[in-house]
Amino acid sequence: MITGELKSKVDRIWDTMWSGGISNPLSVIEQLTYLLFIKRLDELHTLGESKAARTGKPIEEPIFGQGQEPLRWSRFKETAPETMFETVRDKVFPFIKTLGSNGGDAAAGDSTYSHHMRDAIFMMPTPRVLANVVDQLDGIDMAAADTKGDLYEYMLGKIASAGQNGQFRTPRHIIQLMVEMTAPTPKDVICDPACGTAGFLIASSEYMRKHHGDAIYKTEASRRRFNSGTFHGYDFDSTMLRIGSMNMLLHGVENPDVRYRDSLAQADEDDAERFSLLLANPPFAGSLDYESTAKDLQQIVKTKKTELLFLALFLRLLQTGGRAAVIVPDGVLFGSSKAHKALRKILVEDQKLDAIISMPSGVFKPYAGVSTAILFFTKTNSGGTDQVWFYDMQADGFSLDDKRTPLVNGELGARSAACLEQGDSIPEEIHKLTNLPDILARWRSLRSEGGAQNAELTRKRTEQSFCVPSSEIRDQDYDLSINRYKEVEYEAIAHDPPQEILQRLAKLEEAIAEGRKGLEGMLG
Repeated sequence: MITGELKSKVDRIWDTMWSGGISNPLSVIEQLTYLLFIKRLDELHTLGESKAARTGKPIEEPIFGQGQEPLRWSRFKETAPETMFETVRDKVFPFIKTLGSNGGDAAAGDSTYSHHMRDAIFMMPTPRVLANVVDQLDGIDMAAADTKGDLYEYMLGKIASAGQNGQFRTPRHIIQLMVEMTAPTPKDVICDPACGTAGFLIASSEYMRKHHGDAIYKTEASRRRFNSGTFHGYDFDSTMLRIGSMNMLLHGVENPDVRYRDSLAQADEDDAERFSLLLANPPFAGSLDYESTAKDLQQIVKTKKTELLFLALFLRLLQTGGRAAVIVPDGVLFGSSKAHKALRKILVEDQKLDAIISMPSGVFKPYAGVSTAILFFTKTNSGGTDQVWFYDMQADGFSLDDKRTPLVNGELGARSAACLEQGDSIPEEIHKLTNLPDILARWRSLRSEGGAQNAELTRKRTEQSFCVPSSEIRDQDYDLSINRYKEVEYEAIAHDPPQEILQRLAKLEEAIAEGRKGLEGMLG
């Protein structure tokens, strides 16, 4: 967990760049990403030197060759600001653009990180700003992987707080919920076709380390599979790809498959039915031309709507038995167009629709007020939808206004985690602030065997969660909005008879009239 002291250090670095003239928050993150990458190269080379000193053998695949010592972070940080500025601008940046072109270290020279650094642009305005930022970054102890990841996540949070360029991230607690509910394992091959800063991939890696750490690091092959074969992310924003890949590196994933792709426009046969788990919050604003959309997606559903096309893409990418958790706008659940109904019918009749969590409209504030839901489904190509589990999320632990103020402190969070761990019911004072622990507890109850499952299946439609049989959804023309099935209890309120109310009004009017006469008399 990042401390207040570390936050202050990051804030000072941010302020240094801001006051130096880099006012775009995305540009700040991008320049810091380059510097962190350069620092990482020096750390890897130092590790190689240490190993060579122990074994008495030359460094295996050195990052810095003969005559390139001045390009190392540990060397140029000691130079004068003007010299440092010229070295980084004229030598270090050109150097990182060439990494990987002639082989090199798998963790740096020939990796996804070096690939995304090839169009790096040096934007530091002055020697003083660069020297100041390098000095401050060097003063932060990043020895622990958790510290590196937390620091970068804190930096990325500033993109959201700045709210510029239309860039906003899926709330981390919502990502965490989706990952906990899908429970990834080392056998999974995970994909986010609109990965942005790679939040879903990182949360999945952390979940797997926590719950399957022994299996991941059991052998060299399993470790290599985790670092290079498990996580796949696509995006068509090069800046996001650089930021997302660095985010994964700092969270300890050495070489994920994070690359450029317009997921809706490019049909890649190699990726068809490749993945066992899809986690995504795809962009769902706007339409595409038929001509610019992959033809195989149009075969699944004929539409221009990006949110429907992404769902069709997920069905193509998932292998049989693969599962998905995706955020969609509410319109997907009840839209009346032919494409909307056709896609919902596919999910219910041809695949296995597992659950729908309706989220409050404030979850994505202040950037968007649209109501959204989380869809959970399994690709079967043979049906299997029996009961669909609905949950009406009313609180997510933050205020639902533009400020999104946290409502759950550390103590309450620890209590809710303990309740989940022990299988106890969530206290009401916690539940009214955040429904997320209750969602997870009920979902686990539903997925378990025996009486607990039956108890969840028999909840009334007036409760916060309930199950709906597929036959009823079929009868409702595949409408998946929770309000279609939720029942509302109306409490009878007794009112006084109208005559009594009128009599009281008449007495009040008389009292007002007498008071007015008395006031007129006092005024003469």
